[in-house]
Amino acid sequence: MNTREIVSMESEIQQAIEDHAEETTTLAGEKVQVLYEERAITVAGLYGLSLGEVFKQALSQNIVPYCYIRNQGIISIKDQLKLAVSRVAVVGAGGLGGNVIILLARTGIGHLVVIDADKFDETNLNRQALCVRENIGRPKAAEAVEKVKEINPAVEVIAHVGRLTSENAGEILRDVDVIVDALDNVLDRFVLERTAKELSVPMVHAGIAGFEGQLMSIFPQDPGLQLVYGDPEKWQRPKRTPEVVLGVPAVTASLLATLQAMEVLKILLGKGEAMRNKILRPDLETGEFHHIVFA
Repeated sequence: MNTREIVSMESEIQQAIEDHAEETTTLAGEKVQVLYEERAITVAGLYGLSLGEVFKQALSQNIVPYCYIRNQGIISIKDQLKLAVSRVAVVGAGGLGGNVIILLARTGIGHLVVIDADKFDETNLNRQALCVRENIGRPKAAEAVEKVKEINPAVEVIAHVGRLTSENAGEILRDVDVIVDALDNVLDRFVLERTAKELSVPMVHAGIAGFEGQLMSIFPQDPGLQLVYGDPEKWQRPKRTPEVVLGVPAVTASLLATLQAMEVLKILLGKGEAMRNKILRPDLETGEFHHIVFA
């Protein structure tokens, strides 16, 4: 297609979206143009587009995909478009990562990269949001693709079934906007952090054990994990990690995953204050949230 044909096609798509949209009144009493998913699918079929592409185009025309209507008020149409064009990598699709993936998909992150080498087993049923009895034995990353399709088919998910290493991390994480550390061991976290800094990408770290957890956002110029764990060269793979000793109940995984997802939104949208150079340590038994600030 030449330039004139491309412009004509874009105009035709814009008009089709406008024709398929309708005005509604939000619960807050505001009138807004919305696009129902069924109508968005119709437009996608007419022009050979993905649902995500239609959603992004609609948002650029100030038309809200109806599934995001309850985001309005706190997330503007402009912000929703920012999320729709964003790419977030979630490394680990277990207790933390599975919850983060679902939260980001529901919120409208347009592109997710999921990395995990593990398969679901029966012990995952207590806390891992992507795990159900029917998918025990299946790769966690692959199941993330299927679950997100059920929740929000406008989200593109790329699954990497395998372990992230120093050799492959740079290629797998290339072009993402934020990285979520949902790993369960310190050594792999240092590998992930090193790659994030090399790529100049912010990383959101969290860890859980028992009814406690920790959260920190790490930007490329920040000291990062060494503030928490010290010298990475001194770390060995422990046989008994805090998670093994104290367990990993669902409530802790859900809370820390929610906090991680919120950090991702703050970073992408430039809202609030990210947890940089400090740790948030929730204790669910006492109901206390402790901040450790590094000078």
